[in-house]
Amino acid sequence: MQFRYPEILYFLGLLILPILVHLFQLQKFEKTVFTNVTFLQKIVRETRKSSQLKKWLILTTRMLLFTALIIAFSQPYFSGEKGKNKQSLFIYLDNSLSSTAKGKKGDLLQNTIKELIENSSEELRYHLLTNANFYKNIDADELKNILLKLQSVATTRSLKNVFLQISSLKQGETKTLNDVILISDFQYFIKNNTIDFTNVTLPISFVQLHSAQKNNLSIEQVFTTQQNNSNFTIHVLIKNQGAAKKYVPMALFNNNSLVTKHVFSIEENETKSLLFPIQNQQKFNGKITLDIDDTFAFDNVFYFAVNSPTKINVLSIGNSSDFLAKIYSKNEFNFKSTSLKNINYSSLQKQELLLLNELKSIPPTLASYLEKQVLSGGSISIIPAKETNIQSYNSFLKRVTNGQITEKRNDSLKITNIHFKNPFFKNVFTKSIQNFQYPFVKTRYNNNFKRSDAIVSFENQHDFISQLSNKKGTIYWISSPLHTSNTNFTRSPLVVPVFYNFGKRSIQSQQLQYTVGIENTIAISTNIGHNEILSIKNGTSSFIPQQQVYPNRVQLKTLEQPKNPGLYTVNNKENTLETLAFNYNNQESLLQFLDIKSLTKAHKNLTFSSSIQEVLQKNHKKNKLTWLCKWFLTLAIVSLCFEIMILKFFKP
Repeated sequence: MQFRYPEILYFLGLLILPILVHLFQLQKFEKTVFTNVTFLQKIVRETRKSSQLKKWLILTTRMLLFTALIIAFSQPYFSGEKGKNKQSLFIYLDNSLSSTAKGKKGDLLQNTIKELIENSSEELRYHLLTNANFYKNIDADELKNILLKLQSVATTRSLKNVFLQISSLKQGETKTLNDVILISDFQYFIKNNTIDFTNVTLPISFVQLHSAQKNNLSIEQVFTTQQNNSNFTIHVLIKNQGAAKKYVPMALFNNNSLVTKHVFSIEENETKSLLFPIQNQQKFNGKITLDIDDTFAFDNVFYFAVNSPTKINVLSIGNSSDFLAKIYSKNEFNFKSTSLKNINYSSLQKQELLLLNELKSIPPTLASYLEKQVLSGGSISIIPAKETNIQSYNSFLKRVTNGQITEKRNDSLKITNIHFKNPFFKNVFTKSIQNFQYPFVKTRYNNNFKRSDAIVSFENQHDFISQLSNKKGTIYWISSPLHTSNTNFTRSPLVVPVFYNFGKRSIQSQQLQYTVGIENTIAISTNIGHNEILSIKNGTSSFIPQQQVYPNRVQLKTLEQPKNPGLYTVNNKENTLETLAFNYNNQESLLQFLDIKSLTKAHKNLTFSSSIQEVLQKNHKKNKLTWLCKWFLTLAIVSLCFEIMILKFFKP
C-alpha cells in the first residue's frame, strides 16, 4: 500500500494522548459505610469490571475512528507498479500520408485518434510524438485536444529516430516510469527504419495499422522530351502494385483547362509509360488525375510545371574558337567571346559560365573576378594554352581548389574512357559506348588535384576532363589545349555533349516538380534589389522561403513550406517570375511494410498487437491505482456507530 500524502501519517503519533488519558485518569471514588456488605462486595466487584470493559471498548473505537480518518486523508492506494514513481505513457503516432489509407473501420489515422481519445486515462501523464511535433508531459485533456486537431503530414520518422527520442526522454526523467506504445504501419521504404532491439529495456508495445486494400495505382514520375522551344512530349509513368487493372480513366489539365482524357489498362505490378504530345506552348502548368479507388488517394493527383526556357550567359575569354559558337547556339545561350585585353569586367558577374580558352597566364585582376564567380555559385571551364605559365595558373587554382598543375608532358595519348556513371552525363547517353573513335592529344598537363571527379580519361587512366571540388561553384579542368594542332578532340562527337553540359549545368535547371516535406533548392534567374524579397504563393497560402541573392539569380530553399501539393508561383511583389509544382513523396505509395510481429518474438520486453484499445486497456490495468480512501472512511463511520451503541446500550 502506498500513500499520496504520506506526511499526514505523522498525526498518528497524536493517538498516544487518549491512551495516556485513559491510563492515568484521576477519577476518585467515595466510600459509603453499610451495615452488611456481604452481598454488596460482589455487586461492586462486578460493576467495576463492567465499567473498565466499557472504557476499553470506547477507547478502542475512538482510536480506530481517528486512525481511519488520518489514513483516509493521506489517500492510500494499491498499484501494480512502484507507486512512488509518476506514471507516464510514451505514444508514437505515425501521421504520415500512408496512415490515411482505408482500414476495416475507415480512415486508419482518424480511427486511431478516436481509439486513443476513448481509452485515455486521467491517472496518467503522456508524451506524444508525431512525425511533426513532440508534446511532452501532457495530461489526458491536453492529449485529447492535440489529437482532435491532428492531421496527416508529408514528413516521416524512422524507427531509429523514434528510439532516439525515447532515450533522450528517459535520460531526462530517470525517476519516471515510461511505458512505450508505437503506432504505425511501419512502411519499409523509410531510410534506417530498422533498429537493433538487443539493448531495449523498456516495455514496448507495437501496434501495426493495416489497410483493407492491398492494391495501389500511382503516378510515379512525369518528365518531358523537347522537340523545340514550343513543342514537347509529356511522359507519364504509372506504377501498379497488385492485381491488373482495366479501363482506368486519366485526365490531363493545363491550369484548370482540360487538355485530354485517356483510358488505359495496366498489368499486375507493371510500370507503364503514357505519352502526351504538346504543341505550340512554351509554358505548361500541368495536373494529372487518376480516377480510381485504391489504397492511397493522395497519389492519384500529380502536378508539374514547364516554364519558358531561360537563356544561359556564356563568356569565352582568350582565343576565339568556332566550335564554341556552334555549340552555344542563340536559341539556348547568350554566347560571347572576348580577348584578355578587351574584357569588360563589369559584365563578368552576369555570366553563368566563364571559359578560359587557352590563356597563357591568369592576371591577378581576372583571378579575383574568377574567385568571386566560384564563390557566388557560378561555373568556370579552364582550357590551358600550349605555353602555359604554370605558376600563374597554380596561384589562381590555390585560391579556389585543392591541388595544382605539376608538369607539362609532350607524349601523345588517346582519350579512351567516358565515365558514364558521373552525374555530368545524366540523360546524355542511352547506353555505354565502348568502340567510339578515340581522340588523341599531343601535349597535356599533369596535376595533383586531391578532390576531383573524372568526366573523361586518357588511356593511362589520368583525367582528361575533370570536375574540381568546390563547395560553392563548379570548376571544370581540361588538361590539354584544344587547338587543332594539338588534338582532334574538337572534331570528335564527344565535344558537343561535354561543352553543352558545361553550359547547361552552370545554372540549376528548373525541375518539373519538387517534393513536399524535404529540402528543395530552387534557382530563380532574376535580379532583385537589396530590399526586395521573393515569395511563393498559390490561391490559398503564401510564404517567404529562405533565399540567397546572387548577381544574376536568387537561390530559394524550401522545407517546412509548402505543406500541401499544388501549383505555386514565385513572385517579386506583384510580378510572377516562375511557376513551381509540388507533390507528395511518391515513396509513401509503396506497399512495403516491416514484419513487426516477427521482429518482436525474440524479445521479452516487446509485444505486438493489432488493437490499440487492447494495448491501452492492458497498460491502464497494469498501472491502475486502487484507491482505499472510501474503505477507511467506512471504517471510521463504523467505529463511530459502535461507540454510539456502546454508550447507549452498554450499562455497567
